[in-house]
Amino acid sequence: MDVISLYYSPNSSTKNAGVNLFPIVALPIAGIISASLKQAGYILYDPPAHSTQIHWPEVGYGVFATQLIPQGTITYVKDSLEIIISPEDYLQHSQEMQDVIEKYSYKDENGYRIVSWDFAKYVNHCCQCNTISTGYGFEIAIRDIYPGEQITDEYGIFNLDYCMDLQCGETACRKRLTPQDFDAYYSEWDAKICTSLPLLHRVPQPLWPLLEENTRRDVEEYLRHTDAYRSVYALRMKPLP
Repeated sequence: MDVISLYYSPNSSTKNAGVNLFPIVALPIAGIISASLKQAGYILYDPPAHSTQIHWPEVGYGVFATQLIPQGTITYVKDSLEIIISPEDYLQHSQEMQDVIEKYSYKDENGYRIVSWDFAKYVNHCCQCNTISTGYGFEIAIRDIYPGEQITDEYGIFNLDYCMDLQCGETACRKRLTPQDFDAYYSEWDAKICTSLPLLHRVPQPLWPLLEENTRRDVEEYLRHTDAYRSVYALRMKPLP
């Protein structure tokens, strides 16, 4: 069984915004595992088998593959258990709770903050990420992810309100995330996505049945006619009324 291990540091100071990933081994934090992943048959809930160690005090949590996840694999489908916080509801929380929400959420195209109820929130940013959001609302592996490799994401798609200093360590690291990154880099992200989407039906897709029917239809239309591609820019936050 493919699994992903979690590593923890108690001194986390860097935002971890995230994705649901398949397949995972769940740490026994409140006994939570992802229903959508369990439905797909890829959940291993075995607390004695989890791997926990101090790792990167300046970063905090990280998620690592222990077996191959092929390029083209859908790694995230937002399920009905995700916590969705409207701009109005966000303002009703105390400052302390707002800080927690900001740390563990991403902002969708409607300006709603999404907090993953499972371990999705612990995936870190990397400027050379190996998974990325698509304009279809799911995330995809944009290259093969090998055992022992950290699974990473592109935070620039998450509609940031502020700048974030980076510690991804890549030679091409941007050093800082800014709210302008979406406009500056979305065409590069689209190119990476378009390289991986055609592989969807060539690799196992345990999360495919969890996509909404209209999403599956739109993806199939793209696979038949590439000019029907939906850019990742569809996730750009719309101006709030």
